[in-house]
Amino acid sequence: MLVCRYWRDIAIDTPELWADICVSPHDSLEKAHRKLARSKSVPLDITINFTPRVDNSSGAMESIIHAMDLIRPALWRARSFRLSVPNKPQAHAALLRCKEEAPYLESLCIRVFHSMQEDHYSSPCLPLFKGHTPRLRSCSFTSFNFNWDRRVVSNLHVLQLGGYWNGFSPSVDTLLDILRGCPGLEELALRNMSDVDPETCVSLEHEFISKKVVKLPRLTKASFYYAGIMRTRMLLSQISFPALESLDFCYLDNLTPVLEHLRQQSLTSLPLKYLRIESSFLNEPKFIMLLRRLTSLVTLELVDVEDVTCFLLKNLSSPPVAHPWVCPKLDRLNLDGCTALEWDALRGLVESRLSGRPPQLSSASAGAASRTSFVSTASVSAHIHALSLSRPATPTMQPRRLSSIDVTRCHQISKEMVQWLKMYVRDVRCEPAKGIWGESILP
Repeated sequence: MLVCRYWRDIAIDTPELWADICVSPHDSLEKAHRKLARSKSVPLDITINFTPRVDNSSGAMESIIHAMDLIRPALWRARSFRLSVPNKPQAHAALLRCKEEAPYLESLCIRVFHSMQEDHYSSPCLPLFKGHTPRLRSCSFTSFNFNWDRRVVSNLHVLQLGGYWNGFSPSVDTLLDILRGCPGLEELALRNMSDVDPETCVSLEHEFISKKVVKLPRLTKASFYYAGIMRTRMLLSQISFPALESLDFCYLDNLTPVLEHLRQQSLTSLPLKYLRIESSFLNEPKFIMLLRRLTSLVTLELVDVEDVTCFLLKNLSSPPVAHPWVCPKLDRLNLDGCTALEWDALRGLVESRLSGRPPQLSSASAGAASRTSFVSTASVSAHIHALSLSRPATPTMQPRRLSSIDVTRCHQISKEMVQWLKMYVRDVRCEPAKGIWGESILP
């Protein structure tokens, strides 16, 4: 607009350039009003963002009300609506103004930062947009109580729920009813919820024989972050997900029963490519049984998992005779905080994935290699070539060479060991060495 008057007129007369409306402590109402006028009648992406950093809560409430009063006449053409406020009274005041129909709304995100707050504003402001959101496909709610109204969360492709504690956390039956109304769901995320009462769930004896009551044929991504182990177990025991490619488990205590549900799903179809487990317990032999079924797995992340030992690495590097490789497509391995691993097992895994066969180095030469800090590139290439020549001609799928390893907070891995890994793995992540003042020093 500053180039010349002609360019300025073109920019002003192009409404798509002004469709992104934002009101926050850094974006004034005047700017939002100017964009609304220039956007004419095109669909809008509306964001109202007031984080808890705002010191004056009364001032924030006034700004939120003024923003909603300004945007309310244009809500009918909102394509996406994002509301982020510190507490529930502010969310209540804002959502009371969402009474117009939203025929173009595709994405709805409501976030209340103070999720533990309990007051009379916990009653829902329903129905939002008069219950008319025919194009709504993505919902992300954090500590927003919508009374689990099925009209708000039906026919979705993306569903993210988080920040529900005590009596406001959803039961398993409630979630199953919601999922049943979203047969085309592609992404599911449950985060920060109080667990359900075990007495209200299916008995553990019938958990593994219950019929799959909800089918999600398009679900490709699922995440369970501190969502309650009982809730996670009961959900996975009653839904089918034959297209799942990405899965996260974080802070869920004992994952062993969940692993069994995944193994049962893998008997039909489970094309999992990404698996992350963080700060949870598991039975290592059963975990390896599951990994044998995950032939499409590309990324495996194990963060702060104390039950992971050399037994896992040896199975990844030395499959039994006449058995296929475990996770042959594995490309990225994250062992952040796994302090029970030994260097010999990790080195053997890297070497076996170079040639497609278990490492053949003698103990003496292996020990010498682990103690060597600097080896020439020619020596490394010659060693890889020798291993590749010794590869047996078998029809089984050969493993892929690892391209990334993360050994951050693995204090048993020394600086010399990291240098050795960098010769065979393109991307090696670790804790950088620190100087006497705490500054980072490259190894």
